Amino acid sequence: MDQHSITSRPLIAVTMGDPAGVGPELCVRLLAEPSVLERRLPIIWGDAAVLEAAATSTGQSLATPVISLSDFAKGMSVTGPTVIDCGAIELNQFTPGIVNAATGDASFQYIQRAIDAAVAGRVAAITTAPISKEALHLAGHHFPGHTEIFASRTQSNRWCMMQYSEEVVCTFVTVHCGYSEVPQLLTTQRILEVIELTHEALVKIRDRVPKILVCGLNPHAGEHGLFGQREEERIIAPAVELARQQGLLVEGPLPPDTAFVPSRRRTSDAVVCMYHDQGHIPVKALAFDSAVNTTLGLPIIRTSVDHGTALDIAWKGLANPGSLYAAIRLATRLATKSLKT
Repeated sequence: MDQHSITSRPLIAVTMGDPAGVGPELCVRLLAEPSVLERRLPIIWGDAAVLEAAATSTGQSLATPVISLSDFAKGMSVTGPTVIDCGAIELNQFTPGIVNAATGDASFQYIQRAIDAAVAGRVAAITTAPISKEALHLAGHHFPGHTEIFASRTQSNRWCMMQYSEEVVCTFVTVHCGYSEVPQLLTTQRILEVIELTHEALVKIRDRVPKILVCGLNPHAGEHGLFGQREEERIIAPAVELARQQGLLVEGPLPPDTAFVPSRRRTSDAVVCMYHDQGHIPVKALAFDSAVNTTLGLPIIRTSVDHGTALDIAWKGLANPGSLYAAIRLATRLATKSLKT
């Protein structure tokens, strides 16, 4: 892929997600959205028959050119919005809205092939539609989610999840694990790593030195050892101090229940959270339809919707495409900035 294709209308790989979920209908809408097509070229990694059936089911039409995965792999060029037909699943292998091992395997195959294209430099970034973790596991792919698949596939040792929106930004020290496991997974080095990744990403996205808040683990940030096992003093505060020694603007550890109040959000750029719901709850409450999930620290750019497969409304035309549009816009922004640097 040449430089002009990135600076004019970058090619963004979009994985279709779980065929039984809302991913297919969202991808069909994406391919017809003028505000998306004006500035980038989405390439859908999925199954053409599934997309066509989802379009029919939701009263849409699909007029996008289709090429086979093998033709793309042989070097066929892409000059406009395109569907890469991966041939991963047949329509008779699943029912929309129902968890199925076959859809879990198909969604995994779309991700793998899109990563291949990104690593090879044939696309500028990847945006992922939602997958079912249950279906993924039924298919024998034992990853907690997208983030861990990308980190493993790209052999990345230094990575974290970021939930990005204009209202609130959160990054996570731990993500997909039980709460009883969180204290054992916290280390000063890991927290420092997430602070550094957060700083690096926001400098790129917002073109300024960001101010970062760091949450404590326990209620009231431990209240000087009254709650918890002094994780704030032993583990989190040293990470904050090391980040400050590097010149980063960092404050914490803060009581989690006050880290997201309006005054804090107005005067800071991101909050480093110790566990999944510490950040996901405020993100979903404040920016459910506009937040974007992105994985920091990878050698490729990956963004995602900030919602699940919504099996209860799948293939009914009810899904809101806002998060997918926001995700592909952020992918474009990051791809363009990466090229310039």
